Amino acid sequence: MLVEQIIFTFISFAIFVFMFFRMIKDNDTTYVAILVLEAFGIALNFVEVLFDIKLNMLFLILKYILAILLPILIMILEKKGMSLLEIWNLQKAKIAISLGDNKKAKQALLKILDKNSNSYKAHLMLAQVYENEGGMRKAIDEYVQAIDLNKKDYDSYYKVAKLLNGLDKKEEASQMLFNLLSKKPEMLDASVLLGEILIENEMYKEAVNVYQDALRYDQVNYDLYYNLGIAYTMLNDFQNAKTCYEKAAEINSLLYNAKYSLAEIALIYKDLEEAEKRFLESIEDEELSADSYYELAKIYLIKGDKETAIKYINTAIDSNSKKIVPKVKKDPIFIPIMAKISIPFNLEEPNLEEVEKRLEEKEVKAKEHLEEMSELTRNLSYNDINLLKRNSAQEGKSKKQELDKDEKERE
Repeated sequence: MLVEQIIFTFISFAIFVFMFFRMIKDNDTTYVAILVLEAFGIALNFVEVLFDIKLNMLFLILKYILAILLPILIMILEKKGMSLLEIWNLQKAKIAISLGDNKKAKQALLKILDKNSNSYKAHLMLAQVYENEGGMRKAIDEYVQAIDLNKKDYDSYYKVAKLLNGLDKKEEASQMLFNLLSKKPEMLDASVLLGEILIENEMYKEAVNVYQDALRYDQVNYDLYYNLGIAYTMLNDFQNAKTCYEKAAEINSLLYNAKYSLAEIALIYKDLEEAEKRFLESIEDEELSADSYYELAKIYLIKGDKETAIKYINTAIDSNSKKIVPKVKKDPIFIPIMAKISIPFNLEEPNLEEVEKRLEEKEVKAKEHLEEMSELTRNLSYNDINLLKRNSAQEGKSKKQELDKDEKERE
């Protein structure tokens, strides 16, 4: 018992003195709290010695934790490059962020960086704070500092690219993403973002390559298949686009725009039954319902069923008269039933608060392209359509061979 107390007193006092001189050297008052806790642990031991009493298990454990284990833990962390000041202020910053107090979080993090400009965690957390505040350029600077300190911080690479894209610096963002994917090709978020940038810049072949590479790491991702379908659509490779949209719709049954795209491709290939089936599925989406009813009306006119065509076109007009009526007046297919179409005097759009605009620019562009192509091919013969299918299939085969060749070269 006496030997144990002597050893405890010697070790705890030595640690206390070390921590005290550390506080003086670093001029860091955050050590005061640790010294107070150490002193309390040492005091428990003196009480035990002076009054010749045996502490119960709770106080005995508390004595060792406060006087020896806690300061030793802090010394170990400091040995690994994290000072008490950094540990303390990181915790303060985390609490401030959770409470939504970005000002206090920044103060705590800047205090760390004043003492240690190479604190990876402080730069990373400060970047996140700036990003939450909308200070994108400051956030980029801090993420870059974090990357310089940790070259394997791929998430920060992606964050920088995403922020650059938000600042309309597409070229810099895409270059960053290409570099990132060369190091971490399985990072799907990076592939999706890069593909979107390439599609936006009308670099559809490059987008196809990016999405095809990404599918090697995740073959059940509907975003990849859907975006790949859009890229193939804009390349007029409708056979491959159809395959991708089918896969996307299979993975996500609520992806109505993929079903609408499949319907338009079916119209291009004069498969009226398939087109009807897909348009009937896509009317479930409020944003697509008016266009779907409009297309269904055209299908029934081609079939010769005027009564059903009238029903569908009037439903389309009821859904969105301002959008549908000009299309009806422009398309000669409706001339035979024009007298029975209910065209309102005042054309109105649906309530924007009721119909959520979900389609992105790339989706609207692909949708309009498919609609235009279905109109252009409406008067083609079945021989012409079969030729279009064969050409599309051949293009798809050539593209696959090209991708396989590229993959072998990379290996």
